[in-house]
Formats: sequence, C-alpha cells, structure tokens
Amino acid sequence: MKVIVLVGPSGTGKSYQAMHVASKEGIAYIIDDGLLIRGNKVLGGISAKKEKTKLAAVRRALFSSEKHCREIRSIIRRENPVGILIIGTSDKMVNIIVNNLKLGEISKKVYIHDIVTKEDMQLANRVRKKEGKHVIPVPTFEIKKHFSGYFLNPLEIFRRNKDQVQEVAQRSVVRPTFSYLGRYTISDRVIRELIYYTSNKIIGIYKIDNIQLKSSEIGIIVEMDLQIVYGNPIRPIVELVQERLRIEIEEMTSLNVIAVNVFVKSLICL
Repeated sequence: MKVIVLVGPSGTGKSYQAMHVASKEGIAYIIDDGLLIRGNKVLGGISAKKEKTKLAAVRRALFSSEKHCREIRSIIRRENPVGILIIGTSDKMVNIIVNNLKLGEISKKVYIHDIVTKEDMQLANRVRKKEGKHVIPVPTFEIKKHFSGYFLNPLEIFRRNKDQVQEVAQRSVVRPTFSYLGRYTISDRVIRELIYYTSNKIIGIYKIDNIQLKSSEIGIIVEMDLQIVYGNPIRPIVELVQERLRIEIEEMTSLNVIAVNVFVKSLICL
C-alpha cells in the first residue's frame, strides 16, 4: 500500500488541501485528526476535534489509544486500499501515526509550503486564531452525526483539472470543543421555543403539546403532540412540520436531528 503524508504546521491549511493532494496522488483514503475518511465518507475513528483538551486531542490524533488503533487497522484491512494519505503537523507526528497503525514505510512526503503560497498559509492561520475554526475534508452532511452541536459550515472548492473540467470538493468547517473561544451550550427551553415558533407558523395547526427532547452523542430526537384544525389534510401538515423543524433546528443550533416524531392527538372544530 502506498503511504503518502502531508506535513505542515497547525493552521496552515493542510486539511483544506487534503482532497486535492489525494486526488493528484490517486488516493481515496485520508487519515486526519483521528478519522479515517474515504472520498466523502467517514469510515471510522474519533475526531481529535471532539476532545475537551488540547492534550487529549493530540493523543487522539496520534492514535495513542490501542482501541482506536484496532478499529482503524481493522477497517484498513477490510477496505484494502491501494494508497492512503496521512495528515500531520510534523515528520515526527506522521511517523508515529504510521507506526501506531502499522502501515509500513512512507512512500512520499508532501510539505504544505511546497504546494501553497506563504500568503495562503498566513490567511489560514489568521482564521484559525481569530475564529477557532478547523477544516475537515468531508461534506457537512456526512459529519453532522460526528459533530452534533458544533458550529458547522460547508465549504465548496472549485478547481479545474488538466482537461479543463471543473471539479467540486466540499469540506466542512468546525469549531472544536477545546477552542479557546470557549464552550457553549443550548438549553432545552431554547429548542422548545424554536419548535413552538416554527410550528405555529404552519397553517392548520391549532396547538403544540408535550414536546420531548432526547439527546445522544450523534444528535437529538424530537417528539411532540399536535392538535390540528378539522378540515385540514393531516399527513401533509405532519410532513411539513417534520421537515421545517429539522431544517430550523439544524441551521440555528448545528444539532443533528435524528428524527422528528409527531403524534396527532385530536382534531379541533373551529
């Protein structure tokens, strides 16, 4: 298996460039900050950006946990890739990752300063320091379940290849838990008020009752009772409530909405 490494200091745009480097090298698999990624899909691992401290994040990115290593090694054996790209902040870091995952010899090293300008690296570093944002080389939709409750922003990169065909790659921008910008929490009361506000704008709903929120590491489940005005189509109203709540909650809070379960309890004659 061909092992390519992309090396550069933190905040210089390595993850931003990762998919371009992988494509150029004919590689579909990327290891970045504790995650194993194939194309646009997270195959396994735990992101270092979910850790609560910088030290824990470093250990996660280095695959210091044997359990973490076993999971990734098992997936690599199953997938049997022809090549893999590993992203790290130094030669020492990528060497540790390669050794911990038992990937063999490094075939090629790519350094960030050889593929981007000094100005681009300075811009990436300013964004990192000012906003505490990090790029992950997978689409926002794919990583929502891994980063429920984080600030997520999609980032589309347009590039023309040698045949002048436009390529589009989507990456996601996240703000890690250990960001020096601080932590944030969203109370259930705020989410309930958002549900009331969104639902009450839908014609045909008389009242919303008994909103229940069930949280997990991958997102939330919303359960609620509805009273609908008699004469309105029940199923279209329920489907509209589900869709609008999912969109509003995810856009306003960055929480991944696993399901919106709506129960119609009664019809009200006005």
